This record gives sequence, structure tokens and C-alpha cells, in this order.
Amino acid sequence: MALIDLIQQQLDDSTISQLSQQLGADPGTTRDAIPAALSAVLGGLSRNAQQPGGDQALAGVLGGHDGGILDNLGSLLGGGGALTGDAGGILGQIFGGHQPTAQARVSQSTGLDLAQAGKLLALLAPIVLGYLSRQHQQGAGGGLIDILNGERQQTAQAAPQHAGILDELLDRNHDGSILDDVAGMAGGLFGGR
Repeated sequence: MALIDLIQQQLDDSTISQLSQQLGADPGTTRDAIPAALSAVLGGLSRNAQQPGGDQALAGVLGGHDGGILDNLGSLLGGGGALTGDAGGILGQIFGGHQPTAQARVSQSTGLDLAQAGKLLALLAPIVLGYLSRQHQQGAGGGLIDILNGERQQTAQAAPQHAGILDELLDRNHDGSILDDVAGMAGGLFGGR
């Protein structure tokens, strides 16, 4: 099951209501913002994984996430506090210096303010890492980069209006095209630039 499907299955009206209260946003905006935040987290992870040595670094990060978080997702999203404990560190690992850009893009595309967008990213990032960890441990879909690429594609298909978030996070030189950047990242993995 794809990450976006897994999360959306857990989002009944009660969970969305609780999550909305945590964010200080209305339930409709909250529900609509989740694919944008997932797109941002997956974009940040993809960017990192495609750097030289990035897949090994990501595997190290995933080592601290056993996937158990997925077993009680509805109550964790509804309760919130348990997910945000180390979120600052997790978001720093995922986005590095691009965290303000990620928050701004989620905010612009969803109607959440910057603080709300940041909190939603903080709530979803541990879930994404838990999911990827479980997929990696189960050997699903090949290596980590393959798993990430598959999830990015499925999220972009499920919420095409948020695909720009992925593109912006992957567009390292901000020329509007990710093709040269992805090629450069791949070159870096194989001893290129």
C-alpha cells in the first residue's frame, strides 16, 4: 500500500478534527494539506538520497525508525504530541537549509500559515520515515532510492496540484527544470561532479 493511501485510510473525521485543532486550521484545509506536506517530505528525502552517499545516510536515519509508528497512526495523528518530540531534528535532516522553502511551499499551496505548515511537516515526517523504514526492512521495491521514487510518483499522481513542491525541492539550481539536477545528482553518485 502506498504511503499516501495508508495515511488517508487513517484520517477519519475524528482524526482530522483533532489534527485540525493541533494546527489551528479548519478540517477541510487540514485534509487537503496532507498530500502537500507528504510531497514536501518525500521531495526532501529524495533530494538527500540522490546526493553522493545519500542512500547510505538515509539508511542510517531510517535505522532509528522501526515502522511501529504505523501501527497506531490514527491515534498518533489525533494526539499529536508523541510525533513532534524530535521533529525539529528530523526536519533538519530532511530539508537542511531548505526547511523554510518547504514550509513556504506547503503554506502557499494549502492556505496554512507558515507555522501551521511547519507543524504539519513535523507531524508527518516521523510517519514517512517509519513507513520507509518498514518498506526497506521488508525489501519492498528494491533500494531506498527506488522506494522513494515510487512513493514520489504515487503522491504526485494522487495530488498533482502539489507536484510543484517536489520539483522545487529537487531543482537545485532553481532554473525551473529538475532534469539537469537529477542528472547531476546521478553523476555525483557515480563519481561525477
